Amino acid sequence: MWKQVLPLDPVAYRRHLIHSRDRQWAETNCYVDVWVELLHAWGFDPVAVLPVTLAIDFEGDQWTFFKVPHADLTDLYGLDVQELAIWKPLVEHIEEQVGLGRPVLVEMDSYHLPDTAGTAYGTEHVKSTIAVTAIDREARALRYFHNQGFYEVAGNDFDRLFHLTGPTDAARLPPYVEFVKRRPGPAPTGDELTRTSLRLLRRQMGLPPASNPFERFRDRLAADLGWLSAESLDTFHKYSFATLRQFGAAYELAATYLRWLAARTGKPLEATADGFATISSAAKSLQFHLARAVARKKPLDLAPIDSMAARWRVAMDELRARDP
Repeated sequence: MWKQVLPLDPVAYRRHLIHSRDRQWAETNCYVDVWVELLHAWGFDPVAVLPVTLAIDFEGDQWTFFKVPHADLTDLYGLDVQELAIWKPLVEHIEEQVGLGRPVLVEMDSYHLPDTAGTAYGTEHVKSTIAVTAIDREARALRYFHNQGFYEVAGNDFDRLFHLTGPTDAARLPPYVEFVKRRPGPAPTGDELTRTSLRLLRRQMGLPPASNPFERFRDRLAADLGWLSAESLDTFHKYSFATLRQFGAAYELAATYLRWLAARTGKPLEATADGFATISSAAKSLQFHLARAVARKKPLDLAPIDSMAARWRVAMDELRARDP
């Protein structure tokens, strides 16, 4: 018998518009994607939690792997995220927490997740966060949010996901796991939700990069091109995910957030949103050109990054000047 937080059917589930096909980056990163869909399914507006995208930075060997701040989830939606200590079989913890009405966010191996067919499923061991909202241990089935949607895993994949078959590996460490509690009382809605989100935006605007991150990224990419051209296609994909996809997806979400805010407040933020959207689109184009340059072992024109640096500077100055 199913234990479930929400009565959802993977076949009938309709994803949030952030994951629609007309987006530049249909997937962002596993943690943010999971929260977008979990909040959407719970009846919350996930766009309100996106101010975090405006404070990302180039971190030296990657761009910020941006995550939804737990404190923001509490302020906006009344959600309390706690780490789940794993002291017995993982499947038992998940069954208990889901039975209490709490989604469980857990790092799993995409090798056993059917929704990654064509990428990692059955071919590559890749860590990724899923949000479990339903489980039937007797039927060996699990329903979960991952990337763009809501899915089900069952049978042998269920067994392998939880290491229920095969030899026991004493050296295997438990994954990092969180569970989500809803606090009593109503969460902010309407104008109150907007005001709360604005407060979070102002906090993020107080956490800017120390200098223009695109200028630093340009120098690092120029230095990396030599060795990257000698590496495998798999290494290129990992490099691209940690750099171009992270800031490209983040700034597309930033544009979505500013348009949402403009619609709710009447503030003139559309031009600033367009600036971030242009950066996102340019990142997508640069990803293609980088792949071609690496494959053909040819130089890459880095001028687009200079344009991104200029657009970022203008957009951030505009946002500060408008003091939303």
